[in-house]
Amino acid sequence: MRKSTLAWSTLLLAGSMLLAACSDNGGTPSASGNNPATASAGANAAAGAEAPSSPAPVPAGALSEPFTATDLTKLPAVARNRTDTIIVGLTDPSGAFTPYFQESGYDGNVSSLLYASLVTVDDKGVPTPELAESWDVSEDQLTYTFHLRKDLKFSDGSPLTADDVAFTWTLQYDKAYDGGSSLPSLNVAGGKAYKEGTAATVEGIKVIDPQTISVTLEKPNATALVTLGSNVLSKAYYGRDYKFGNLEYIKKLHEKPLGDGPYKLEKFLPGQEVRLIANENYFKGKPKTEHFIYKTSEGDVWQFVETGEVDYASFSATDENIEKLKALGFVNIIPYTPSTYGYMQVNLKHEQLKDKLVRQAIMYGLDRQSIYVDAAQGAGSVANIPASPISWAYTEEGINPYKYDPEKAKQLLDEAGWTAGAGGIREKNGKPLSIHYLGSKSKNTDIFIAVAKENFEALGIDFQPEVFADFNSLVSKVEGGDYDLVSFSTSMLTDPAEGFMQFFNGEINDYDNPEFLELYNKALATTDIDQRKAVYKELYQLFNDELPILFTSYKKTVYAYNGRIQNVTVSPYIGLAGSLPEWTLK
Repeated sequence: MRKSTLAWSTLLLAGSMLLAACSDNGGTPSASGNNPATASAGANAAAGAEAPSSPAPVPAGALSEPFTATDLTKLPAVARNRTDTIIVGLTDPSGAFTPYFQESGYDGNVSSLLYASLVTVDDKGVPTPELAESWDVSEDQLTYTFHLRKDLKFSDGSPLTADDVAFTWTLQYDKAYDGGSSLPSLNVAGGKAYKEGTAATVEGIKVIDPQTISVTLEKPNATALVTLGSNVLSKAYYGRDYKFGNLEYIKKLHEKPLGDGPYKLEKFLPGQEVRLIANENYFKGKPKTEHFIYKTSEGDVWQFVETGEVDYASFSATDENIEKLKALGFVNIIPYTPSTYGYMQVNLKHEQLKDKLVRQAIMYGLDRQSIYVDAAQGAGSVANIPASPISWAYTEEGINPYKYDPEKAKQLLDEAGWTAGAGGIREKNGKPLSIHYLGSKSKNTDIFIAVAKENFEALGIDFQPEVFADFNSLVSKVEGGDYDLVSFSTSMLTDPAEGFMQFFNGEINDYDNPEFLELYNKALATTDIDQRKAVYKELYQLFNDELPILFTSYKKTVYAYNGRIQNVTVSPYIGLAGSLPEWTLK
C-alpha cells in the first residue's frame, strides 16, 4: 500500500504546511514532488474547449479577505534578524524525496521544491507551461508532443533533455514499480508489453530531438496532459544502475535527491528539520531567498509562531484562532479552502465491513456534525462525496447527507443480522461487532475518539481506538492490515478523477465493483466538461450509497506568515509552491 497521495487529516489542522498538491501523478502521495494534479480543464484547454470555472473559495470563518500585519515592531527578534532564511512548520516527512517513490504527502511537500514539472496548473486548474514551453495534442486525443525549453539543467548543472523525460515515463512501466503514480493507468502504447518483458522499450514513447518528445496512448484520457507533464528524473543519475525488474536501488538515492526545482536538499535531520538551499540552475532563476527550512520537530505550533521560530503555519479557521492571530500584529493571514476531502479508509477485507449496511450504519451513527464542524468552531463542513466543494464537478443532487440518526443506524445493523449480545455488544454468528480505529496523536483525534466511543456504544459496537505518535508509524500499521477504520485526507485535487485515485494506486485494493470501473473510465474517455460532469454525478451517487470509504469532512484553514515575507500567493490547486521561489524578506 502506498500512502504517498495522502496526508493525515488531523495533522493538517495542526500547522503542517501544504505547499503543493502531493498527487500520485507527481510521484509521491501518493498524494501527496510533484505535479499539482491532473486537470480536465487542461485537457479541454489543450483541445481548444472552454475550461470550466470553479466555484468561488469558501470564506474561512470570520475571515473572507487577506489580513495584513498591523505592527511589525512586535515581530520577535529571532525572526526579525533572519536575513536569508525562511522557516516553515511541517509534519515529519519520511525522507523519501524522490518523485514517484514517496511514502506520504509530507515527502511530497519537500520534493515540490526540489523538482519542477513539465506542466503545472494556474489558480483555476488550467495547465500552464513549466519545463515544457508548449505542447501539441493530436486531433484524436491520443498523441501528446512536448517541446522542452532550451538549456534546462538539473541542480548539478547536467542537461535536462527529452531522454530524461522518456526514462521517467518508462520507469513507471517497469514490472517492479509499485509507487503511487497514475501514469501507468494512461495505457501508453507498448507500456503493457514493456511491463511484461516482451519489449525492450515502450513503443508509444518517442524522443524526436533533445527538446522534443511524443507519447501515444491506446485510448483518450482526460487527465493525460498533466499526468504526463509531471516531474522529470535524471536518467544519468536515477538510471545509472537501472535494470529492468529491479528498482530497489532508487531507495538508496532518496537521501541525495537530484532535482531541477527551485531548491536543493542541503541536509535532512529526521524528526528535526529539512534544510534546503537555493538552486542556481533553476530555469526561472535562482530563488530570491537563499535558505529554506522545514521545521519538523514536535511542538506547539502556536508557540513556534509567537516566538518567531517559524515564519509560516496553518491553522483551523476558527473565529478564536483568527482573532488570536490578528492580535499578534506581525503576521499576515490568508483564508484558504483547500481542494481536499477527509475520509476514513475502510478495511474491506474484514467480514463485518464487507456489508454495505454496516458501513451505512456507521455513517448514520457517527455524529459527524459534532466531530468535524461544532468541535472545530465551524471551521469545516461534513463531506459526503469524494470531491471538494470548490470542484467544478461537485454536486449535492441525489446525495444522501447521512445526518446523525442513531435509530436509523440501529435499524440497518438489525437488517444486517447484528443483534444485541453479551454486555450490549452486537453479535453475528457468535462474533462481536468490533471496530479497531487508528488515529494519530492530536487534539482532533481526541475529539473523534471521545464522540465516536459514545456513538458506537449507543449502537452496540465495541470501539477499540489505537493512537500513534507519528504519521509514518500509523502508515506502517495500516500496511500490515491490522485495522478496521483509519482517517486520512487527500492532498489537493485538481481533477475529479483524483478523488478516486486511492482505488488505483495500491492504497485500497479490495473494492471490486464493475459499475465503478465502467463509470470511472467513461469519465476519462472524453474531454467534454458537461459529459464528464454528468458521469461524475453518477459516480458520486454510487460512492455515496456504496461507501467503500466513509466520508468525513472538508476543512477551512487560514495561513499565517511573518509580515516581512513578500510575494506570497496561494492557489487552491498547488498551494504556495508556485510563488515560493519569489518569496523575499523585507
